Amino acid sequence: MTIWKRGLMAAALALAGLGAPVQAQDLPVLTVAALEGGTVNWELDTIRHYGLDRANGFDLQVMPVAGNPAAQVALQGGAADAIVTDWFWVARMRAEGQDFTFLPYSKAVGGLMVRTGSPIASVADLKGRKIGIAGGPLDKSWLILRAYAQQEAGLDLAAETEQVFGAPPLIMEAGVSGEVDAAMNFWHFAAKMETRGMQVLIGVDQAATALGLDPETPLLGYVVSEKLVAEKPAVVAGLAAASRAAKEKLATDDAAFARLRDQMKAKDDAQFAALVAGYRAGIPAPGPVDEAAADRMLKLMARLGGADLVGPVEALPPGTFLTN
Repeated sequence: MTIWKRGLMAAALALAGLGAPVQAQDLPVLTVAALEGGTVNWELDTIRHYGLDRANGFDLQVMPVAGNPAAQVALQGGAADAIVTDWFWVARMRAEGQDFTFLPYSKAVGGLMVRTGSPIASVADLKGRKIGIAGGPLDKSWLILRAYAQQEAGLDLAAETEQVFGAPPLIMEAGVSGEVDAAMNFWHFAAKMETRGMQVLIGVDQAATALGLDPETPLLGYVVSEKLVAEKPAVVAGLAAASRAAKEKLATDDAAFARLRDQMKAKDDAQFAALVAGYRAGIPAPGPVDEAAADRMLKLMARLGGADLVGPVEALPPGTFLTN
């Protein structure tokens, strides 16, 4: 039996309330640096609350950080054992000689939103409009939308629209208020926007499919070093198993989400339901990542984002995905 399967069996026993109790002080600590208030905390909290870390042979500790760059610094400096980020960063780091590798966490993506009743009915209607975009000009969803608009309508969104870049909450409010004509946001803000009078014009998954990409490719994952994998393989396997067990719990048990409601910051029942549905839709299938599909996506990002986004990467570096 592989360490991955042993971990999943232990997680199943934990969920059933079986198995011998293990004291946290007797277990190796695994520290995950996570954005304070970010959606990954829903899963990390579930792992800790139900003892899925201890059932899988490690003691999970969470290090709150202010943003993705801070998490990356914590991982590179050794203050954290793992972070959650996209695999494009992993590919870039591997191309630069570092040994990070990726365990899938989520395939959830957002979309381009317009207000209900908007005259914008297709991507072609965006010409001359003002678009709010969460993140910056190198946001992956924005790059995919740009490629989609060029393919479907011959429209260069970067040149033929006005873009407003900002933090997700600000873009949400700008979209709802009408300050911008359309808004591209991360999935959990898009879910909230749908409950506030906005609708999806084009989902990133839909655009990706039209471009020949695979929307099932998980974009976000737990990132660890190969050094940690070599030195503590059971702990890394335990993290993968605990993550999967938490996903299965959250996918099927409404009570598991109910206890998270306060930290989800849903303003009403509709927002809460939308966030639950969005998280569940983003759970990736178990098993290896399609590397050919990931390579196609990486090459698109390299073409549109250049070295500022992916560094010296020209093709998917071997070892990017640990489960492969």
